[in-house]
Amino acid sequence: MGRIMAIDYGRKRVGLAVTDELQLIATGLDTVPAHTIFDYLRDYLSRENVDLFVVGKPTRLDNTPSEAQVFTEPFVKKLRKLFPTVPVERIDERFTSGMASRAILEAGAKKKDRQRKDLIDKVSATIILQSFMESKAYRS
Repeated sequence: MGRIMAIDYGRKRVGLAVTDELQLIATGLDTVPAHTIFDYLRDYLSRENVDLFVVGKPTRLDNTPSEAQVFTEPFVKKLRKLFPTVPVERIDERFTSGMASRAILEAGAKKKDRQRKDLIDKVSATIILQSFMESKAYRS
């Protein structure tokens, strides 16, 4: 069994999280510059078995696509093209940045760390992955 990788795609940075090989635990992996994401993924997939990509889907409160989908949809299309053997699922990413900021604050991080956007992106990806795993367990 391979890992599940969550991707919180942003125009500047991409937050990444993965499960363990048994797909039980979600862990923040990294935050990389958006322009290097495909090189990063190629390298990672050459070392690790990934069964599924879960990509955050930016949505408004009324369930309509947000402005950010203009950037995420081309990313998802290229992701599917470059890695055709790895399925891609989408999951609502509303509130993940706010939840990530609160989680970092509640963990007792210093103010300087709470303001690090790369940390927020990585924690957001972890929340996306955890949400996906919980919804998958609920569906089973």
